[in-house]
Amino acid sequence: MRQVRQFRIASRRDVLVGALEGAAVLGLLTSTAGAVLSADDDRRSIAFWNLYRNIIGEAEPVEGKVALTLDEIAENGNNVPFEIAVESPMTDGDYVKSLYLLSTANPQPGVARFHFTPLSGKAAVKGRMRLARTQDVIALAEESNGAFLIATRRIEVTIGGCGN
Repeated sequence: MRQVRQFRIASRRDVLVGALEGAAVLGLLTSTAGAVLSADDDRRSIAFWNLYRNIIGEAEPVEGKVALTLDEIAENGNNVPFEIAVESPMTDGDYVKSLYLLSTANPQPGVARFHFTPLSGKAAVKGRMRLARTQDVIALAEESNGAFLIATRRIEVTIGGCGN
């Protein structure tokens, strides 16, 4: 015996109710994600936390030894100077292996990564970066023994004299 499949024709009411339910779920999802990724400067983006955890794993970074120099206010987020220097003997047994510069609110949180060897002499860099808005900037130093050092600075990005 063949089985005959029966199809039910959806009424206008069924279609309307389904569309409203879908819109409600979509609105809930986008508002929740939007709240996490909003311009609220006290929150750090999901992209930042994913990158941060990917870099440090389960390590607990220690403050100190890393000097992150930034202006407190950047009048133009397209050109923000920075300096990072780490106190390290830079010997074969104890040196800074990598420096990471991260932004907590940029669409791409990984601003820069620098690699060092004992032959580098010192772990220090200068450069310029681009920041989307007011946020924290974080410098992470990975030592040769796998430990991490951290420095955090808040920078207010203004455009045309107005904070954002």
